Amino acid sequence: MAQSQYLTAVQYHRAGQFAEAEALYQQVLATQPKLADAHHMLGLVYYQTNRNTLAVTQLEQALAINPKEVDYLNHYGLALRASGNMDASIKSFQQAILLQPKDLDVQLNLGNTLLAANRFEEAAGYYRRVLRVRPKADDVREALCHCLSILGNQAHLLGNFTQAEACFQEALLFSPQDAALLYNLGNAQRELGKPNEAVKQYQKAIQLAPSDADTHNNLGNVQRELGQLDLAVASYQTALTLNPELHHAKVHLVHQKQHMCDWQGLGEDIQQIRQWVMHEPSAQISPFAFLAMPTTTAAEQKVCATNWANNRYRQLIQHGKQLHFAQPATPNKKIKVAYLSADFRLHPLAFLISELIELHDKNQFEIHAFSYGTNDKTNARIRLEKAFHLFHDIRSLSEIDAAKKIHSHGIDILVDLTGFTQTSRSGIAALRPAKINVNWLGFPGTMGDLHHNNEPSTPLFDYLLTDSFITPPTSAQHYAEKLALLPHSYQPNDRKRPVGKTPTREACKLPEDAFVFCSFNQSFKITPDVFSVWMRLLAAEPKSVLWLLDCNPWAKQNLLREAKVRGVEAERIIFAPRVTIADHLARHVHADLFLDTQPYNAHTTCSDALWMGVPVLTCVGDTFASRVAGSLLQAAGLAQLISYSLDEYESIAMSLIQNKNNLTSIKEKLRAENMTSPLFDTAKFAQSLEESYRAMMTHHSI
Repeated sequence: MAQSQYLTAVQYHRAGQFAEAEALYQQVLATQPKLADAHHMLGLVYYQTNRNTLAVTQLEQALAINPKEVDYLNHYGLALRASGNMDASIKSFQQAILLQPKDLDVQLNLGNTLLAANRFEEAAGYYRRVLRVRPKADDVREALCHCLSILGNQAHLLGNFTQAEACFQEALLFSPQDAALLYNLGNAQRELGKPNEAVKQYQKAIQLAPSDADTHNNLGNVQRELGQLDLAVASYQTALTLNPELHHAKVHLVHQKQHMCDWQGLGEDIQQIRQWVMHEPSAQISPFAFLAMPTTTAAEQKVCATNWANNRYRQLIQHGKQLHFAQPATPNKKIKVAYLSADFRLHPLAFLISELIELHDKNQFEIHAFSYGTNDKTNARIRLEKAFHLFHDIRSLSEIDAAKKIHSHGIDILVDLTGFTQTSRSGIAALRPAKINVNWLGFPGTMGDLHHNNEPSTPLFDYLLTDSFITPPTSAQHYAEKLALLPHSYQPNDRKRPVGKTPTREACKLPEDAFVFCSFNQSFKITPDVFSVWMRLLAAEPKSVLWLLDCNPWAKQNLLREAKVRGVEAERIIFAPRVTIADHLARHVHADLFLDTQPYNAHTTCSDALWMGVPVLTCVGDTFASRVAGSLLQAAGLAQLISYSLDEYESIAMSLIQNKNNLTSIKEKLRAENMTSPLFDTAKFAQSLEESYRAMMTHHSI
């Protein structure tokens, strides 16, 4: 009788007549309470009619009688998942798989449960297993693609771009026409230094989703990095046509127009960006691009950096708190200083720090390099590798793994030499793997504050290495960091920098008898007001030329047009091609006066000129970037070449070309003192820097 009722109940169940099936299962169990199949099937009815608590109870009773029945465990897992008990559900499926490893339905259910529990990597593993047997199962392909997309985005946020790339590439196998996946793959490949591959992904994404402004913007970013500034500008303009509120596209557009010396409408655009900085903190405004924009103030630059730090690093820092980097007190030992940079290679940075690293007191300090840039295998790289106690290549490490490596070496002071520039990996420092974070050299400004929920703000970096000229006491409020003041200038110099063979004037395309004004700053630093002064100086000295760096063909074309508008013939502006740093230094011998830009000064280019005996005329403002050349000139004992307005700048230049004996005496002074002036006394600079590091450690231990 009970068996007949059970079979009838099963028939009702299969026909979807759940009420009738339920009643019969209950009758069967009233007479045969140990019939596991009846408990199982009644539990299944409860699950199918959304009575999950009852389902769990019945399935538990079935399993108490027959604990190794795979179907029971599978349905028990489903009922537990539906009732919200994810951990128990996962265990039930796992137990079923141990008993029946080839049961694809259980594996799929486990994958779905792991997905619901946000355990995406484990879920992906089970979906892959199912697809090996059922390669065309659309629901599984879709679920795996979803997992991989989430995993890729998580990896990207944590700075693990290699993993992100792999996830998006695998996801695209299942959904090759997904524009979002192509976009995300392009983002990962751009971060990995694969710009050509990134361009392909963005272009494919645009074919599928031509109205996505972000994709056009990011395509512009890679085109910019490839030197295709005209294409980049077009991409940014398309992005802004599609979304006029895409703040970062406007910032990129303005900055590239500055690189191209296309000044039309820049004033209005910059004014709009300044408003965004102050009133829309979520806007992605690049701090480096912003500090290069004329009229921005030091106060605004601090707000911009703070906005950027919080938008960029909030999630990474939250994740980093789980790392629990302890900073134990370690008295009576060498201070461990680590320098973090992408530019330990043939790069201007190397010609600032190489001798300094060699001169560090190795008895008192243990000096590490953490390099995430390319190894160009040049003598500059080899020299730096030898100069450090330990040289670590962390290119392939994620932000978190790089931070773990830094922490494992017990670093006391982590010095970021790159900051918010194009190759920034300041997220590593944001994770706080060292006792003290220091901002120096790479980014001429503050790195901002971090805001925490209901907690006081804290600076992203503890100290900014600077000097009293660049950051006078009245400016301290505009910097999130404590100002660690070096005695003369914040910038070190390498007195062993290689200088090539001196070229002839003819080889440089310079007239033999001309007075040569030069400005070897990048083109984005040239502003209309400064250029107008330069043109007036050319007019005042008929036998003079202006020697500029040939940065890109668009800047060259636009500057020649602007010169013509100001009444200066094109042949009086001569463009120096890109050459090696050694050859670039060698050709300085033909320059008579270096004309600085304002408000973004010459930095390394100023040191280069002074080292080669060329006087530099500067005009200072109120921002870090606008006061660097003044600092270098003061350290070189040439305060008479520092002006505080463009009128004064022009007046000093006029007096120098009218009295060239003054220029000659300045050149003689530079040549005579180039190994002994505070600007180029690298040994004393190293001692001062080490004193600053000791003071930081003392203050930290209080």
